[in-house]
Amino acid sequence: MARTIKEVKGIQEQIIESAGTIYNYLNTKGEVSINKMKKDLSLADNFAEMGLGWLSREDKLEYTQKAKSVTVKLR
Repeated sequence: MARTIKEVKGIQEQIIESAGTIYNYLNTKGEVSINKMKKDLSLADNFAEMGLGWLSREDKLEYTQKAKSVTVKLR
């Protein structure tokens, strides 16, 4: 099913809002595991992943593999 331009814009706005929420969270918390961040923020659907992707594309994040988890922090 094709989405309308309005629906696509709404999704993109949600991704941008999620990215802002994640940015502010990491600015306050520093380095955290992605699982903890997702649990703390409780973003709808896959918007945590999409927000991380947005910030990654903007080169705002640094990821580190730690044992069984991946941590993220602002650059």
